[in-house]
Amino acid sequence: MATGREALNPVESRHERLMEAILAVGEDLDLDAVLERIVIAACGLVDARYGALGVLDDTGTSLERFVHHGIDAETAARIGPLPTGHGLLGHLVRDPRPLRLRRLSDHPSSAGLPDGHPPMDGFIGTPIRVQGEVYGNLYLTGKGSDGPFTPEDEAAVVALATVAGSAIANARLVARSAELLLVRERDRIARDLHDTVIQNLFATGLGLQAVQRSGIDGEEGQQRLVRAIESIDATVKEIRSTIFALHDAGRADVTTRGRLLAVVEEIATLIGFAPHVQLDGPIDTLVDAALADQLVPVLRESLTNVAKHARATRVVVRIQVTASGVTIEVTDDGVGFPEDVRAGGMGLANLVSRADGLGGRVEFGSVPGGGARVLWSIPV
Repeated sequence: MATGREALNPVESRHERLMEAILAVGEDLDLDAVLERIVIAACGLVDARYGALGVLDDTGTSLERFVHHGIDAETAARIGPLPTGHGLLGHLVRDPRPLRLRRLSDHPSSAGLPDGHPPMDGFIGTPIRVQGEVYGNLYLTGKGSDGPFTPEDEAAVVALATVAGSAIANARLVARSAELLLVRERDRIARDLHDTVIQNLFATGLGLQAVQRSGIDGEEGQQRLVRAIESIDATVKEIRSTIFALHDAGRADVTTRGRLLAVVEEIATLIGFAPHVQLDGPIDTLVDAALADQLVPVLRESLTNVAKHARATRVVVRIQVTASGVTIEVTDDGVGFPEDVRAGGMGLANLVSRADGLGGRVEFGSVPGGGARVLWSIPV
């Protein structure tokens, strides 16, 4: 007896895949992660071996970013520089309308594939619009099953592209909100410096002037001097606190440690409490910016999954960096993983994809006494 997707007719199965793709695209708030999710979800939706999303530059005439899926790092290095918007991709930049081809060579703008590129056949391209403007184009090729891409495949990809535009707009809004929060925090610190530190220094200066006029002999002069010293000590502490606040605000944008802690703080609002964090090893020394760009979405994905599914009262995040590798472990005391947990469900596919791309591994499991554990590790 057929169960699950096998029991669905082709139309129902396609609708289910489209809904899964839409949910996957909307699960993240980080723009880089959203772009990657769009490409992966689109490939899974129509069984495409290869997918890419070309982001237009400010002029709207060429590509400034190219997020791809299906080609490993070694092959990508052999191919050379990423496309900038020539040939068939350039045609879609100039004429952003859905395009489906049985063979890439069928189109007059096709310029062939560069040396070292895996063979590709069949093509679907469609624009992604954000607030009415073309943000970029989604490209899919290499139908995994027999036969070319179908009109139904094209319709599904166009539908996904429409939702993807909203997800991109949302991620950009979140990023802008974070920038505004940072500006507001620095404005608050500046006000505190003016209202507290400078005023304290001014009052202390007046007190010292009085001591200078009256002298420090006698009990009153001594008390004024003690009060001045105490005020200076309090002001120094206030300045130190302000410096640390400014330092931490900068670290969230620059250092890996700060970026990871910022993610924990961000998702804590969704979980309802602050996870316990353990950071071990020379994180800011051994982890460069490129690797940090992988770790941040992995941690966000893991904690978001806890917020959505775990119903936990305690969450522990352990991040360890050594000369041989990086490990991110997230455990909780919630309901745990279902027995039939799949790497493709519950937002876990992205964790697997990132680990595979870096030569690492992911383990999903339950912990004794109840709860779930995600262990994500890669070599350095």
